[in-house]
Amino acid sequence: MASKFSSLSTISLFLMLFFSLSLADSIPIFNTPETLCNSTPHPSFCKSSLPYNKRGTIHDYAKISISNSLTNARSFLSLVLHYLNLPSTSYESTVLALEDCLFLAQLNIDFLSYAFETTNISNDNNLPGSITFDLLTLFSATLTNLETCLEGLQSSASASNILNSLSAPLSNGTQYCSVSLALFLHAWAPNTKEGRLLTERNDTFPNMEVGARKSLPLQTHKSIIGRKLLQAFTDGVSVRKMAVVNPYGTGDFATITDAVNAAPNNTASSDGYFVIYVVAGVYNEYVSIPKYKKYLMMIGDGINQTIIAGNRSVVDGWTTFNSATFAAVGQGFVAVNITFQNTAGAIKQQAVAVRNGADLSAFYNCSFEGYQDTLYTHSLRQFYRNCEIYGTIDYIFGNAVVVFQNCKIYTRLPLNGQFNTVTAHGRTDPNQNTGTSIQNCSILAAEDLASSNGTTKSYLGRPWKEYSRTVVMQSFIDSLIDPSGWAPWSGDFALATLYYAEFDNTGPGSDPTNRVTWPGYHLINATDAANFTVSNFTLGDFWLPATGVPYFGGLL
Repeated sequence: MASKFSSLSTISLFLMLFFSLSLADSIPIFNTPETLCNSTPHPSFCKSSLPYNKRGTIHDYAKISISNSLTNARSFLSLVLHYLNLPSTSYESTVLALEDCLFLAQLNIDFLSYAFETTNISNDNNLPGSITFDLLTLFSATLTNLETCLEGLQSSASASNILNSLSAPLSNGTQYCSVSLALFLHAWAPNTKEGRLLTERNDTFPNMEVGARKSLPLQTHKSIIGRKLLQAFTDGVSVRKMAVVNPYGTGDFATITDAVNAAPNNTASSDGYFVIYVVAGVYNEYVSIPKYKKYLMMIGDGINQTIIAGNRSVVDGWTTFNSATFAAVGQGFVAVNITFQNTAGAIKQQAVAVRNGADLSAFYNCSFEGYQDTLYTHSLRQFYRNCEIYGTIDYIFGNAVVVFQNCKIYTRLPLNGQFNTVTAHGRTDPNQNTGTSIQNCSILAAEDLASSNGTTKSYLGRPWKEYSRTVVMQSFIDSLIDPSGWAPWSGDFALATLYYAEFDNTGPGSDPTNRVTWPGYHLINATDAANFTVSNFTLGDFWLPATGVPYFGGLL
């Protein structure tokens, strides 16, 4: 059965580095739920959900657990539809929160259906390493989706009665998916190295970047509009078709949304990218790249030239999830030379410029501008290169497997009495493969913060969720960052379970002398830092070359 998602290869070392769960033996070992469930985050729930008196292999029980998770996801979708269709469900904030849940529940059914079909496809219980890593990422995302649904309901005061009714199903769904993730790791962690790198670093020229190319910017002269205009970036990238967005009437479409709608549905990476060139201008529209618009590439004329702007916010009744000016879900999405803005301002609290839940997605030479919650790296595998990110509170947040490389991260001046946090990572389960890795970036004060009186405290991050994981390495940290480095969320919440680490940073804000002494904070060495590089953390060597986005796979 062909992979519905990516056809990546993987290496056994990756999972062994990241997870402490033991590998299943090649010879089937029969177990009972009593022994298997003790190694999951929810042993009691695990035991109650599996056939207690039936002995089986770890693969047998993992398959049963995945089936249970899928059944639960379908039931939850029906429940959400029930509440959406009730005449009493009329408050807009409640409807918006339920619509988020509906969208996320449908994604979970997609992910779990694929996992169920894939793990049941053969009798020998062997999965290619590529599929194993895909499924690990998808299981991690199902937990994120359930948590996001819960957060939206909690943020809506009018949804309190519905929240009471959905809390138990959400809790059950989370436990089902958590158990499935744990058992899957036990059963299918790869034990062989497969294939080879699609593009390998050249040992003769160790400083050469994989996929290196000149920085754009693209020209806009009318005489070369078309394929030649994009050749500076797309040379070497498989392109199936190109469309031009120009609000002045000389392109194929007047709006970005119209161009997205015209892209083919459910294409594969081998089909090539559908490229949308967005000419310079300000586009006041809310753009969504849906799950069935795969391998779409959007290229603008440059930062502050092609601008996509919106102003939705939590204060104005939107959930954080659907406040985004631009939202991407379709696998393989690539954006180049575009500025994304949420102009709601600091007074409007959470207001997202970009929400990204697109697996195998990349942003290159892009700018993300907002205040609180600017860039929502929601889920799945992501990469950001040569980008600029502006914000105040938790302005890089989410629960993706994400690497930022060669980016400039600008902290703005918040409201009076507020402090700044660059990151807020949202890992809720110790077995999720998620985390935020910041490599060879510059963490700086934006102009308004730099020119203020200097009393605002700024931190590298704080633990939004219990297993928050963020690594800052080989980066320049300016003096805006408080000597303690990191801020708590509330009391001692997550201070022992988080994983925050620094490695080989420079600049006046990088001095580790007065850093926090939490159990979860670490100063790491090169061996540990290598786990959070593009090659090891996202397995980017197997998918980034096709995007045309330059990167380096290891440490500098």
